[in-house]
Amino acid sequence: MAKPLYKITFLNHGKIYQLYGRHVAASSLWGFTEVGELVFDVHDGIVVDPTEERLRDEFAGTKVLHLPMQSIVRIEEVERKGQSVIRDAESGERVVTPFPLPSKPR
Repeated sequence: MAKPLYKITFLNHGKIYQLYGRHVAASSLWGFTEVGELVFDVHDGIVVDPTEERLRDEFAGTKVLHLPMQSIVRIEEVERKGQSVIRDAESGERVVTPFPLPSKPR
């Protein structure tokens, strides 16, 4: 039987993060929840979703993520992975890092 998949939504620096992981449990650190085995889409070549790429880079090499209980909005067990996102906590709008453009000539 396949391991369960969880969608974890939490607050971090004024933004709402939505990640997917295969392991969720009470942490040995008091007041924290641990999330392990983070799941990201793996695309070779062209970057399809810059937010997914940003999250994968931010959490690269993370074995277990310890989240303070008060920052967790919800944890859902889901059947399949959706899109990992970062949203603004106030407006709910997706936060997308702008594509770097060359500076304008003077």
